[in-house]
Amino acid sequence: MVLPYTREPLTDFSKKENQEAFLEGLKVVESYLGESYDLTIGGKKVTTEQKIVSTNPANKDEMIGYVSKADKALAEEAMQVAYETFETWRKTSAESRAEILFRAAAIVRRRKHEFSALLVKEAGKPWREADADVAEGIDFLEYYGRQMLKLKDGVPVNNHPGENNTFSYIPLGVGVIISPWNFAFAIMAGTTVAAIVSGNTVLLKPASTTPVVAAKFVEVMEEAGLPAGVLNYIPGSGAEVGDYLVDHPKTRFISFTGSKEVGIRIYERAAKVNLGQIWLKRVIAEMGGKDTIVVDKEAELELAAQSIVTSAFGFSGQKCSACSRAVIVEDVYEKVLNRVVELTKELVVGDPVNRETFVGPVIDQAAYNKIMDYIEIGKQEGKLLVGGSGDDSKGFFVHPTVISDLDPQARIMQEEIFGPVVGFTKAKDFDEAIEIANNTEYGLTGAVISNNRAHIEKAKADFHVGNLYINRGCTGAVVGYQPFGGFNMSGTDSKAGGPDYLLLHMQAKTTSELF
Repeated sequence: MVLPYTREPLTDFSKKENQEAFLEGLKVVESYLGESYDLTIGGKKVTTEQKIVSTNPANKDEMIGYVSKADKALAEEAMQVAYETFETWRKTSAESRAEILFRAAAIVRRRKHEFSALLVKEAGKPWREADADVAEGIDFLEYYGRQMLKLKDGVPVNNHPGENNTFSYIPLGVGVIISPWNFAFAIMAGTTVAAIVSGNTVLLKPASTTPVVAAKFVEVMEEAGLPAGVLNYIPGSGAEVGDYLVDHPKTRFISFTGSKEVGIRIYERAAKVNLGQIWLKRVIAEMGGKDTIVVDKEAELELAAQSIVTSAFGFSGQKCSACSRAVIVEDVYEKVLNRVVELTKELVVGDPVNRETFVGPVIDQAAYNKIMDYIEIGKQEGKLLVGGSGDDSKGFFVHPTVISDLDPQARIMQEEIFGPVVGFTKAKDFDEAIEIANNTEYGLTGAVISNNRAHIEKAKADFHVGNLYINRGCTGAVVGYQPFGGFNMSGTDSKAGGPDYLLLHMQAKTTSELF
């Protein structure tokens, strides 16, 4: 009997025993820092001369691991293996596929602090953020396994006398999973197992900045009993391996999480029918956001300020759901702004190995440079109130930054920065605040802080985002509770952790039999 889905609890780090357990997890990770990891193709480990070097963004001199790097020839080999394996995996029962996910969830749960500690080291996540990342990964495993059991028999359709009709779901084929570094465990695991439990085989190409946690997850799936060839681990260059697989005629679907620019490029390339291709490829894309918290004059102002700070600076603002824009009705603008500045000054910036750290590093030098460039733009467009400085001598640290008095069309208010920077703008009333909130090309998350029921209802109707939150921050969607995905240039509104997500990895088949 499969128990009903409930979310994986977050760890209470105020308890000493949990602190000690996490420190033990860090020791485990430190014991294997600098090791090498192979590709996995058809269950075989493949070593290559070229390596992806994974380093700690909080300490550039600390090597997390050396990961073999796939090329086109190895990508082709993996494709052929996945294509052949699909013929047997697609006929494996839904119960057997789901059971592998449940076993994998149990393995990760036993090693939860180790995986969290690995995210601290490889992704630069503070303790709480890392713990939530791994918990979400466990949630995806548990939730998608249960969803597949619900879908395995299809849905009822009508029958005529003497006729039996069925409406069932069958898997698509070989999927290419291109996962991001910001939720290096949760999104990587979730997108991978959604495809697998639906009966597809996959080629996993994780982000080059966080390939070790993906390699460790592949080991978990093998331990859980996943047959060889279902999950093939092929980290490599996006320009070489990524493009090759997106274009490949045997690729049936691409599941991508990352930037708008790369997502658009994948969407365009996938639309072309290549020689030997007999289907239209499906693209599942989550591409980022420019997310707004709106505060009206009847809001609880302390809640508003806390929500903005937590949503803007959690994981250094490196979430597609992060609050990068605060639109405040003019009556309370100064009060909210001043309180946000106070709270921001209290945040602890530093190495996420330390439990007290709230703001750790950004992911790499390129991200650091981009964020610092945007801060310079922000100084010209508005008023810098706090932050604005960085230090990349040892790691890639950017101090949480608040820029006020911005024009709604300013670059700081329109372009995705993906760092610890939040811009403030003033609205004359709630109607204008919603207009400003909708004035970007994105539509991922948003929040409204208000005690005015008419304003809340207006936001539900008119705030054009995939995930709208009332009287809370705009980050932290929970699998099965707040299915996640956005509109417009935020992607294909593929609701991860939702009841229809697995259907994106399957196609419907009608069978009618006369008797």
